[in-house]
Amino acid sequence: MASSDVRRLLVSLQLSDSAFPSGFYTLSHGLEGFSQARLIARGGVEALLAEMLIHSVGPGDGTALAAAHRAARIGAWDVVREVDQRLFASKLNAEMRKASVRSGRQFTEVAMAAFGGAELEEYRRMVTDRSTPGCQAVATAVAYAGAGVDTEQAVASDLFAFSVSFVGAALRLRLTDHQDAQVILNAVAPAIERATAQAINRHIEDLGGCVPMADVMSARHERAEARLFAS
Repeated sequence: MASSDVRRLLVSLQLSDSAFPSGFYTLSHGLEGFSQARLIARGGVEALLAEMLIHSVGPGDGTALAAAHRAARIGAWDVVREVDQRLFASKLNAEMRKASVRSGRQFTEVAMAAFGGAELEEYRRMVTDRSTPGCQAVATAVAYAGAGVDTEQAVASDLFAFSVSFVGAALRLRLTDHQDAQVILNAVAPAIERATAQAINRHIEDLGGCVPMADVMSARHERAEARLFAS
């Protein structure tokens, strides 16, 4: 493996690491809403995560990441802006929109400090002047593009980061334990692979997932009297 390939691999590992302070730690991605409604119990996390990957996160964030990544690599910032705006609009709940933007801006600042680069600098300028929302998936796409990571690896890495965050929330909600968490992450690998393949081949006009129950749970979670997570 060439040194440049190793470098790109290391960037992917760093950006998808649960220790990377992207703000994901504060999110349950709707899982707390399911738990509060008693619609999920121990043993149900794997199936829900797989469904979210295939029908929600992959078609939404994964598709946006793929499109924004390709655009950022060639400096097509109007396309990056369009993708960001489409992704923001596709998130039906205020809670999910706020979570995506907050994580995206946090991610941009940390990635800018860690890696720098003209791509991240331009995207940060766009977010600062409010010409683009700053959704997490698009911010991640720009960081991966600047590091030279290819589109497929970028999407797969971010979907894995989502999965780690989702399972981490399950741990804190006592819906799984540390050993089963690793079993779940291995078990959803085919779903990540499938969601990645679909995302990189989906047109931006088809961007957006459809998991109505997840949207309902998020809407209920917005108004919950007590919350452990921001989403």
